[in-house]
Amino acid sequence: MNNKISIIIPVYNVEKYLKQCIESVMNQTYKQLEIILVDDGSKDMSGSICDEYVKKDDRIKVIHKENGGLSSARNAGIQVATGKYIMFLDSDDFLEEYACEILYNEIESRNLDYVMGNYIYTTSEGKKWEYPMFPVKDSFEVSLQDYKKSFFVMNSVVVNKIFKREFIQKNNFKFVEGAIAEDAIFCSSCYTKSPKSYFLNKIMYNYRQNDTNTSISTNCNKLYFLKLDEAYKLIYHNYKITNNLGFYRFFCARIMPYFLCKIIDTKELKTDDEIIEVIKMFDWYFKQKDTYHIVIINEGLNDIIDDINHKEYNKVLIKIKKMKNYRKTLSSLEKEKMYAVSDEVLIKMLENNKEL
Repeated sequence: MNNKISIIIPVYNVEKYLKQCIESVMNQTYKQLEIILVDDGSKDMSGSICDEYVKKDDRIKVIHKENGGLSSARNAGIQVATGKYIMFLDSDDFLEEYACEILYNEIESRNLDYVMGNYIYTTSEGKKWEYPMFPVKDSFEVSLQDYKKSFFVMNSVVVNKIFKREFIQKNNFKFVEGAIAEDAIFCSSCYTKSPKSYFLNKIMYNYRQNDTNTSISTNCNKLYFLKLDEAYKLIYHNYKITNNLGFYRFFCARIMPYFLCKIIDTKELKTDDEIIEVIKMFDWYFKQKDTYHIVIINEGLNDIIDDINHKEYNKVLIKIKKMKNYRKTLSSLEKEKMYAVSDEVLIKMLENNKEL
C-alpha cells in the first residue's frame, strides 16, 4: 500500500539555507518519503547542492528546469509526485522533525482531503519567534461554516498543510503561473471543494523571515497590483460559485485593509495619478465593503475606502499621504494591528451574515 508522502521543494538561489531545508526532511521521524527538489534555473550553487543530496538519499529526486517561478516549480513537482499525499516546503524554510509523522497520522485516521498544522516565523538565522502563527490551545475540525474559530486558521499558505494527492488530481488543482498570491488562490480552491478539514495546534513548520521578503510591501509596482487584481478575482470566483460568500466576507475583512496598506506603504507608486489608477483598478473590490457588509475596524482605513467608493479621489489622496506618514512611525506589530480581525469585527460581521 502506498503510504508515501511526496514533499515538493521549489529551489531558486537559496544556497545559504538549502542544506538545512533538505536535511529537515531527510531527518523526519516518518521515513516513507519522496523528496522532490525542483531547481528552477538557479544561478548560484543551489542546483549543485541538489545533485549532492541525490547521492546521499535515494528518496530524493531532482528536476532541473528553466526559471518559471514558484508556481511553475510546484506544478512540475506535482506532475512527477507518486506519493499518496503531497506536502509543499519552501527551500529557505524547514520542518520540525515530527511534522510528517503527525500530519500523516491525522490525515490517514480522519480520511480527509487535507489537514493543516500550526507554524512559526523565524529570523533569517533560524531563531524562532516567541509565538506561533495561530496562538490557539486546541486542535479542532475546521469548516467554512465556522466563522469564529476556523476563519483564523484557514489561511492562505500551502506550506503548513498535507494534501491527499488524489484530491489534487481529481480537481485538477494547479498553481496559477505568473500570478501573485498563488497560495491564496490554491487554498481557496481547496477550501471550497472540500470545506471540512482539521487543524493541529502543534508547530510543524518554520517560516523564515529573511532579508529578501522584509520590504515587499514597500516595493509593489503597477504590474504587481495588476496581477493581484487577477488573483483577487479568481479567489472571489471560487467562493461565489460554491455559495461560500459568508466565509468570503470574513476573508475580505482581513485582506481588504491589508491590501489598502500595501497601496499606502509602497514607494513604487510615485505620482498621484498612479495611485488613483491602481485604486480605480480595484473599484470592484472596494465596493464589496458595502455589498457584503464588511467591517473595517480601523477608522482611518475605513474612511479611505468610503471615499474611494464615493469617488472622492482628492480626499483619498490627502488621507493616503497622512496615513503613509503615520504608518512610518509604527512598529511592525502596530502596523499589523491596523488590519487584524478582532472580536468586535466578528460580532458585527456575524450580525449581518444572515443578510447574504
